[in-house]
Amino acid sequence: MKAVGYNQAGPISAANSLIEFETETPQLQPHDLLVKVQGISVNPVDVKVRAGATPNNGTKIIGYDAAGVVQQIGSGVSKFKVGDEVYYAGDITRPGTNSELHAVDERIVGKKPKSLDFAEAAGFPLTSITAWELLFDSFKIKEGEGQGESLLVIGGAGGVGSILIQLAKQLTQLTVIATASRPETIEWVKKMGADHVINHRQSLVDQMKSLNNAPLYVAALTGTSGHFPAIIKLIKPRGHVALIDDPESLDILPGKYKALTFSWEFMFTRSMYQTNDIEKQHDLLNRVSELIDNGTLMSTVTNHLGKISAETLKAAHAQQESGRVIGKNVLDGFGK
Repeated sequence: MKAVGYNQAGPISAANSLIEFETETPQLQPHDLLVKVQGISVNPVDVKVRAGATPNNGTKIIGYDAAGVVQQIGSGVSKFKVGDEVYYAGDITRPGTNSELHAVDERIVGKKPKSLDFAEAAGFPLTSITAWELLFDSFKIKEGEGQGESLLVIGGAGGVGSILIQLAKQLTQLTVIATASRPETIEWVKKMGADHVINHRQSLVDQMKSLNNAPLYVAALTGTSGHFPAIIKLIKPRGHVALIDDPESLDILPGKYKALTFSWEFMFTRSMYQTNDIEKQHDLLNRVSELIDNGTLMSTVTNHLGKISAETLKAAHAQQESGRVIGKNVLDGFGK
């Protein structure tokens, strides 16, 4: 089968930063589906993995979002059958989705939204899982709750922020304050449903004071190191900070006097460690699919870059590295 991968960590501008090659069809484990990949999207994690370390053995396939059609099922599969249309974010410990065929554990797979084509559907899984787990697992908010409290989303125009804003507005009673700095990103987060928008290139503390609406919850999606002192100042006592990026160091001691809670959200944890509740990702993806099909959630896809190839994926990685991606970039599969 065809695939795109890398065998040398380095800049995306390098001639062989991503290469197209032929490889064997994946062998299925009992819970696995073999999926013909019809659409993918690109996320910051793709860039981090590709640039971070040279693979130990051969060429590594990355890609952590896909939508496609089930071609074969493992001996223990019970949730899907051959021919089903599915979408999912995969498992960072296994080969990725930038390939013609892909093996994935059915317990982290959902039914593809009927109202979306494959490429657009592939723009949802990773960001939806991250946003859902952040809101309902980390913050432990229940649907319908949150009245009188606020959520600050730092980096609201990215993939995760775009879904998080929508989930918070549609499924809870939280007031949502999002950060954005450019006219187009400000307009985007308003479209996603943010009640207020503030500029993360200016003083967050001063802007929050002017709103007179201190948040109980802060989702730090980007630039956490730089924003952290401001977060400590502006958050309510006994508030909760959840982050998804990778600050080199973080001194949480200043949060002691406000009795703050800190947590990381990493959507691959359940699949990496085969947790007892791994099937929650199957359930939440099915729920997100329903919310898309009934019009509760809108697509966050802003750019379609064509079919999978080394060149189109290089372009997608370069855009992701620029830090200026709004929403999600998606591509069609090899066989589309």
